[in-house]
Amino acid sequence: MGRTLSRERRNLFWGLLFTSPAILGFFLWQLAPILATIGISFTEWRIVGNPQWIGLDNYTQIFTRDPLFFKSVSVTFIYTALSVPAGIVLAFCLAVLLDQKVRMLPVFRTIFYLPSIVPFIASSYLWLWLFNPDFGLLNAILRPLGITGAKWIFASSSVLPSLALMSLWSVGGTMLIFLAALQGVPRQLYEAVEVDGGTAWHKMIHVTIPIMTPAIFFNFVLATIGTLQTFTQAYVMTEGGPNNASLFYVLYLYRKAFGQISMGYASALAVILLIIIGILTYIIFRTSSLWVFYEGEKE
Repeated sequence: MGRTLSRERRNLFWGLLFTSPAILGFFLWQLAPILATIGISFTEWRIVGNPQWIGLDNYTQIFTRDPLFFKSVSVTFIYTALSVPAGIVLAFCLAVLLDQKVRMLPVFRTIFYLPSIVPFIASSYLWLWLFNPDFGLLNAILRPLGITGAKWIFASSSVLPSLALMSLWSVGGTMLIFLAALQGVPRQLYEAVEVDGGTAWHKMIHVTIPIMTPAIFFNFVLATIGTLQTFTQAYVMTEGGPNNASLFYVLYLYRKAFGQISMGYASALAVILLIIIGILTYIIFRTSSLWVFYEGEKE
């Protein structure tokens, strides 16, 4: 008994020792800033001088006297509703295609993955040219088809769909996770479907998608959290326009913090975003049991 207890203590020591950099990093660089942000959100602070305690005034102003707050929330949610499902579907389809046994498969996988490692700043400037209504490549492709006058990110009605289209450029990371999950699908299940006279569609519906639901769930959570924090594209390409149609939440937070130097107000916005992301993540996890299936799981 004593030897077993000693071994457990030794394992606990070495486990804590090797994980200490991650644990310290979490407390110093994540938890501490979060707690500081919560504290600053109850103050009026313009960097110069000491923070002045104002209680819930920032939150009261946000919910009762700030129409741009609700505008930024709606813009962010609409963009999330457009880009997340489209990105997951495209990444899944690409992964299925790249899981086939064809020649030069590593080359194709590299080509589809490369855009996801291009910095957002660089890709944003590239897409600015693609979206240009006068000499952009997209309109040049559509013009021979009889489609003219597309304004893309330069019109209020099309800026969010355009940015959602642009987000499909970087689905390589999601595709890679799907591709890794596809490698674990038992081939004997496909053979069983073939024996029963099933087609490729039956394989997809009854084998591939159910087994892939844990990977879909994982990508859905990460994509939702990441999309709710969209900033770079709008900051570089639209600056929140036209007519605040692309005023994403984090861009609005940035304006308050570094444009108007209102750190207390911006911190309150950050706390609200943290709560929104937490609530949505909780809802996704709670509802996952309805559509996520794990191998060997009992009903």
